[in-house]
Amino acid sequence: MNKAFHSFWAILSLTFVFSLTSFFPFYLHAQDEERAFIGVGIGFYNVENLFDTINDPNIRDDDFTPEGSNRWNTERYFEKLDNLAEVLDKLGSDFNPDGLAVIGLAEVENTTVLEDLAAHERIRDRNYQVVFERGPDRRGMHVAFFYNPDYFEYISHQTYPTVVPDRPGFITRDQLLLTGNLLGERMHFIVAHWPSRVGGEARSRPGRVAKADIARNAIDSILEAEPGAKVFMMGDFNDNPTDISIRKHLRSRGKKEGIQEDELYNPFESFYRRGIGTNAWRDAWSLFDQILFTPSLLNDDYSDFTYLRAEVFNRPFLRQPSGRFQGYPFRSFGGGVYLGGYSDHFPVAVYLIREVNN
Repeated sequence: MNKAFHSFWAILSLTFVFSLTSFFPFYLHAQDEERAFIGVGIGFYNVENLFDTINDPNIRDDDFTPEGSNRWNTERYFEKLDNLAEVLDKLGSDFNPDGLAVIGLAEVENTTVLEDLAAHERIRDRNYQVVFERGPDRRGMHVAFFYNPDYFEYISHQTYPTVVPDRPGFITRDQLLLTGNLLGERMHFIVAHWPSRVGGEARSRPGRVAKADIARNAIDSILEAEPGAKVFMMGDFNDNPTDISIRKHLRSRGKKEGIQEDELYNPFESFYRRGIGTNAWRDAWSLFDQILFTPSLLNDDYSDFTYLRAEVFNRPFLRQPSGRFQGYPFRSFGGGVYLGGYSDHFPVAVYLIREVNN
């Protein structure tokens, strides 16, 4: 039997009508019925400039070399890996001790840094496998996936380049689609890092809208070939849940009631409306990091994986401890000064449960 089913916390004794306590372990109480469930987590994390120390002549990575402006040496690189491994070790571990089953990542340079991170002593037992394709981004920042093979069986992946109408020279990061079986259920994951707001939100908006349209077309193609497919759309969108790229072009909504089959449910819209963010700029919080998914994960009978809850992982150790930016994400660099932190974004996750058939 798969290791996932042997995990003490992953197998849950639950009774049926919902009366949640806090995080895992939790119990659902009813009068006479008891059922066992398994839980898995899906996450996304913009890790902020995970570069090695070697100068690659094909990209603009000069700052992340020992001679560059960031003085990016072996010591700092390994401290970065230590920090990120700490996050991945803790993220989702109160739900399932094996952590997240699938993780989308952004701002990674190459396969080497991903393999170094996966091999870190804090998470190496999870045997995370890497899915990565080098794209056209001139700065060398790409998206990728980790997946735990005890939970996820890889089938395929592909990339989606960006074409912006009237901007033939526009170059940005590809979006990456991963398809496989999550404990036997076929699922699709798209990870993205949409263009930034450099130059202003309105001026930069067409790039993000183009990205949204490409992702939406990909999702529609999956749903056409596989009605009722389970599709996740995750990433650093550089837009908030209520912005046009997310609401209109991805066709999302933040409420389950009345959601249509061709829409995406966005649990992070409610976080945003409550003032909870994943990154901060000029004394204002944004929630650019999100995970959306098709309504097929909102079923009621728990015979298949069902959405349970979402999380912005903003634990105290991930926050700037003092100074003007106290409470902001504790990042690697600030104002050109090395801080030795984690990332300028908080990670996010969604959690699923499914009944275990005896």
